[in-house]
Amino acid sequence: MDHAPWNMLHHPERLASAWLGARYREKYSPDDRNKDLDRILMAAVGRLTGGISPIALWMAYVDWITHLQLSPSKQHELLIDGWHKVSRWQGYAYDAMRHADSKLEPCVDPLPQDKRFADPAWQQWPFNLMYQGFLMSQQWWHRATTGISGVSEHHEEVMTFAARQLLDMLSPSNFASMNPVVIHEAIRSRGQNFIRGAANAASNWVHEFASKPRDHAFKVGETLAATPGKIIFRNRLIELIQYAPASSTVHATPVLIVPAWIMKYYILDLSPHNSLVRYLVEQGHTVFMISWKNPDAADRDFNMDDYRTLGIMDAIEAICKATQSPTLHAVGYCLGGTLLSITAAAMARDGDQRLASMTLFASQVDFKEPGELSLFIDESQVALLEALMWEQGYLDSRQMAGAFQMLRSNDLIWSRRLNHYLLGLPEKVTDLMAWNMDTTRMPYRMHIQYLRDLFLHNDLAEGRYSVNGQPIVLSDIRVPIFAVGTITDHVAPWRSTYKIHLLTDTEVTYCLTSGGHNAGVVSPPGHPNRQYQISRHMPNDTYTNPEDWHRTTPSQEGSWWPEWETWLSSRSPNRQKPPSMPPAACDAPGTYVFQR
Repeated sequence: MDHAPWNMLHHPERLASAWLGARYREKYSPDDRNKDLDRILMAAVGRLTGGISPIALWMAYVDWITHLQLSPSKQHELLIDGWHKVSRWQGYAYDAMRHADSKLEPCVDPLPQDKRFADPAWQQWPFNLMYQGFLMSQQWWHRATTGISGVSEHHEEVMTFAARQLLDMLSPSNFASMNPVVIHEAIRSRGQNFIRGAANAASNWVHEFASKPRDHAFKVGETLAATPGKIIFRNRLIELIQYAPASSTVHATPVLIVPAWIMKYYILDLSPHNSLVRYLVEQGHTVFMISWKNPDAADRDFNMDDYRTLGIMDAIEAICKATQSPTLHAVGYCLGGTLLSITAAAMARDGDQRLASMTLFASQVDFKEPGELSLFIDESQVALLEALMWEQGYLDSRQMAGAFQMLRSNDLIWSRRLNHYLLGLPEKVTDLMAWNMDTTRMPYRMHIQYLRDLFLHNDLAEGRYSVNGQPIVLSDIRVPIFAVGTITDHVAPWRSTYKIHLLTDTEVTYCLTSGGHNAGVVSPPGHPNRQYQISRHMPNDTYTNPEDWHRTTPSQEGSWWPEWETWLSSRSPNRQKPPSMPPAACDAPGTYVFQR
């Protein structure tokens, strides 16, 4: 009698090994394979929840509800506050019914960024009662989830965020029967808005679930990423673009741009009118750009050091060889800036002096206060993401998009649903939106290292991050730094980027600009309603905290690009004939940017 199946039931590790097959047995060690069943189960949970850990949410809820039960004073406070709000709303409702034709002073004003109830139709009865009651409920729930003694800061933030998400879902603006704008449009168009909305929903379903690219006027290599250039170097992780000169002479020191690998590189080379690359080339700079490969399952073992060596270090080697320049200006955007900081610290430790300066666009090097993204980063959440990526070899763009959409659910989910499904409006795609649709993946090993070493443990800021077996410290960096923060950044909060002053011992020019993580960086001259603040901090200057700096530093109108270009030019004063273009693999934008 064959006892193998019975034995497997008593030895689940054998069952897991048989289930996963030879591919996993060959790839992982026996100790690693013992965790296969755990990962399979967690990955299944992650697929059901869109990559959000239900355990993390449950722990936050238990922490909140338990401490709330142990806080009778907080319960009394909430009871009194709720009673006062109900009384105020009832008084408002009575006045609104008596004076239905006149505009009443609202009990609660929406937050400045909340545009859901901006239309004058919301001031009419009974819609004014609906939105006022909603805003008062929103206020009460914010008070209910904050200020409870004993609740951890992280769990309080998670509960506040979860309550806001649930309330946003129930907002009267999301329901056709409660939204006066939708009702008026339905009457005006005789219901055609709902037919158009259904067509929009069907089209979106095809794009999302059939993985069909969206049709729009922006094409990579034609209207986007169209600055002329050549691919002068390629390895298994990057293509290096050298852009063609646009002037008879150029600054002697070239510029390398290291974009984030979470999206395609051409955020900095969008349409001609807002391309930072084109702007630099026209000012006489020789510009190089890294275009990252879009990793797949075969690239699961790319790690952070691969991105440093195959990415930045190989690019520096190729640029110095192509231009015969001993130094270059290095620029990093978002994650690219974090990786550049790691590289610069390692180069400084090892005596490599090929960096003339370092520029960081909306980049963090200290992750103790990473902003709203920290809501999705704790041990439970990272373990779930680790299981998802272990199973498929990478983190899929859809799994990343869910978290970013929830951070701005009013703008990215509910407002879009209102405009496209209920009002039946066509989706107007801008160049920035087209870039945002062009998503990438994140390899398993690199992303886990990034989340654990940087986000969870903050190893880079605290001197524990190792390169080639030895720790690096940012205070070893001696080249001048230009750091840019954006005032409404939810990915890299400006107060977090400001910490570059605390962690380095060199000249730091800090610029704070209006806008968010993307729009604040893509801020060309001539763009209306732009302001920035800028100052220079020398190594011997005393430290100014971010609040005082923000309050006392003068604000200037316009784009910050000319300020940065002047800063770059002053550190490469000599001009010369443009360097010859080395033999090219192909024209820009290359091949990696088209990988899906």
